[in-house]
Amino acid sequence: MLSEHEPLSLRLSALLGTALSPLAARAPIAVALSGGADSVALALIAAQHCAQTARPLHFFHIHHGLMAEADAWANHLKIFAQNLNIPLHVCRVQVDQSAGLGLEGAAREARYAALTKLCAQHEIAALLLAHHRQDQAETVLLRLLRGTGVSGMAAMQEDVQRKGLRMLRPWLDVERADLLAVVQDYAQRTGWHVVQDPSNTDPRYARGALRSQLAPVLNTHWPAWRETLVRHARQASETNEVLSEVAAADLKSLEVDPQDHSFSLSRWRALSAARQALVLRHWLQGQGVAMPGERRLSDLLRQLRQLHALGHDRELLWQHGAVAVRCKQGRVLLSSG
Repeated sequence: MLSEHEPLSLRLSALLGTALSPLAARAPIAVALSGGADSVALALIAAQHCAQTARPLHFFHIHHGLMAEADAWANHLKIFAQNLNIPLHVCRVQVDQSAGLGLEGAAREARYAALTKLCAQHEIAALLLAHHRQDQAETVLLRLLRGTGVSGMAAMQEDVQRKGLRMLRPWLDVERADLLAVVQDYAQRTGWHVVQDPSNTDPRYARGALRSQLAPVLNTHWPAWRETLVRHARQASETNEVLSEVAAADLKSLEVDPQDHSFSLSRWRALSAARQALVLRHWLQGQGVAMPGERRLSDLLRQLRQLHALGHDRELLWQHGAVAVRCKQGRVLLSSG
């Protein structure tokens, strides 16, 4: 374990404690553990913090089966968890690439579905994710390039609910160098080294291309680009809070059915175009749907606006990953498949 007197360890543990403060004192938590430096650092700090506070802790590892080394990584993490005396739960998933989300998107959906299931099985109050300042900056940039709106620019949040899963990101304002220092210290003392996932810098993947090809150019010409994008994310988050209040009020006026969460097409059509888009995003987000890009959302808006006010002229079917938006008898609803 890390020394409790180490300043870096204390600072990271304090940030974790702040993130956990809304939870009941003995509510179980879990760390999403990939085996990379970031999640291992979080696992180490969480293990130390939970030992001091008597809070139950679990490690969850999702085995995607996409890399030849996947089995070896899982076995390597079993040794790590045993060293810390923390239960490790490995879940194998099948990544469905037929939904049009791309390999990264499909893997992400499979991962979060598995993590949600594991949290339910073990009555986990919150899942800890190891995203840091650099991750936040990359997320803002990638979302901008994909045509996201203000909501997307707010990027990752410290405390968020997704399909019943509460996720905490205590280190969004922490530099990755601090996390590397934690795992390097652990490696020097124990000889256990983190997993090196080649996909993190593989240019075939969006984030890998950003890190290996785009980031070096940005570092040369705009060395403060990460700090700038993180600042934009904070500002967008504040703006998004105001917009969320407006969207919530508009959604309330759409006669939402408490059972299937459908809303009135005719009442939605009475809103201005800008507020139609705003409340539609709010509705999708409230049901845990991954936010579509601007082009995809524009397509959904166009289809909804062209429907007969009662939805009788033709049935809307707008597919988005594993879910679909439909219109039946003048009601807009979400369905699976």
